[in-house]
Amino acid sequence: MNENFVNFVRKYSDTPIAAAVSGGVDSVCMLVWLVKCGLNVTALHVNHGLRDAADTETQYVADLCKQMNIPCQIFYWTDDKPTTGIEAAARNARYKFMTDWCHENGINTLMLAHQADDQIETFLMNLGRGSGLYGLAAIARESERDGVKIVRPMLNVYRDELIKYCEKNSIKYFVDEMNSDEQYTRVRIRKNRHLLSEKLGIDDARILLAIENLGRVRDAITSDIDAMIESVICRGGAMFSDSFLFDQAPDIRLKFIGTLIKKIGGDDYQPRLKSLAGALDKLSNDCKFTLGHCTIRRLGEKILVVPEGSRTTFRKRNEKNKRHTAKQN
Repeated sequence: MNENFVNFVRKYSDTPIAAAVSGGVDSVCMLVWLVKCGLNVTALHVNHGLRDAADTETQYVADLCKQMNIPCQIFYWTDDKPTTGIEAAARNARYKFMTDWCHENGINTLMLAHQADDQIETFLMNLGRGSGLYGLAAIARESERDGVKIVRPMLNVYRDELIKYCEKNSIKYFVDEMNSDEQYTRVRIRKNRHLLSEKLGIDDARILLAIENLGRVRDAITSDIDAMIESVICRGGAMFSDSFLFDQAPDIRLKFIGTLIKKIGGDDYQPRLKSLAGALDKLSNDCKFTLGHCTIRRLGEKILVVPEGSRTTFRKRNEKNKRHTAKQN
């Protein structure tokens, strides 16, 4: 087993956890390692019904868990499938199945099998999009979704090591045919990433180091922004002065307004960077617009963010804020 993995998961040895297992090499190897580390783990598998091999993979995951004597929960995505955005819809359905199960069973931690190659590919994809700090910091090792702690213990483990371990120990796994389809940007990056090292001397270890450094900055900023949001949010919305927003550094402004919209609008992700930049431009003057299932309004020196469809009256919101503050005091 990978020593970094073992050292990282040790802190979860005294608590029950869930692990997302698709049947691919990453998640199968993660599950085997978690069991070998003695963790109290339940495997969660989602059958999306989108590929011919889906039922075969589901049966294999169930059989593997039975062989290792650990619980396994299977979910079937039987909803109508959208004609566009199928990957995002499947991902959202997968997360909902698993986080709902965690809540129902008192599990606070869900482990996912993203590994070092995923991390590097995400960084390069976001670099190509011109992403800022949060995009370039790539995948967070620990985060939160729907009230469940999301943990990725293999971000320093390369896919080749996982493949070698499974093959050496005769552990079966499945390969998704989409992993070789070059219509996807991630696949094209995966197949050509070696050129960075061969032609420019930028190897994977250097990229991971840059991601880790950016991640530390992201985490520090996130802590500050969480405190900012806590200070302005009240009764499902938020109201604050223009100076509270515009006195911040540009990156802080963008992340603050994006995180606030995500929290109030209830989406899983904040709006795109271009949309957030446009929102800040609008907020430099009196305005009213919608973004991320929120209505955002500026009047004079006050800015209001509420769920879309809610009232945008500053006076009533201000009275509520005063009562909220009085109760806290």
